[in-house]
Amino acid sequence: QVQLKESGGTLVQAGESLRLSCTASGRAFTPYAVGWFRQVPGKEREFVAAINWNDWGEGRTYYDNSVKGRFTISKENAMNAAYLQMNSLKAEDTAVYYCAAAPHYGNTRLESLYDNWGQGTQVTVST
Repeated sequence: QVQLKESGGTLVQAGESLRLSCTASGRAFTPYAVGWFRQVPGKEREFVAAINWNDWGEGRTYYDNSVKGRFTISKENAMNAAYLQMNSLKAEDTAVYYCAAAPHYGNTRLESLYDNWGQGTQVTVST
């Protein structure tokens, strides 16, 4: 199995930036898409961003409205890595952030599309 691992989460002040990384290890990594989700205690996991990995739509990106214009998802296929650049962070961005891989085509905004998840990394934005 391919193992996904997030890194980069930490405590930051509102308005600052973070870059989260998601690295796949263990074997060749060829998903349909990689997504970033986040979760706050008491709420279900929420879609943040996704990117098509290796298809006709390779590189196409998707964002939730709450982060559009502030966050940027990117990838390095040769490194089996995806990234989430987070700028202008707000207190409401505080959450555990997860990366996930989707094995086949579908709606990349839906959690149900993904079958391989990292353990999450905590992002805390203070005011």
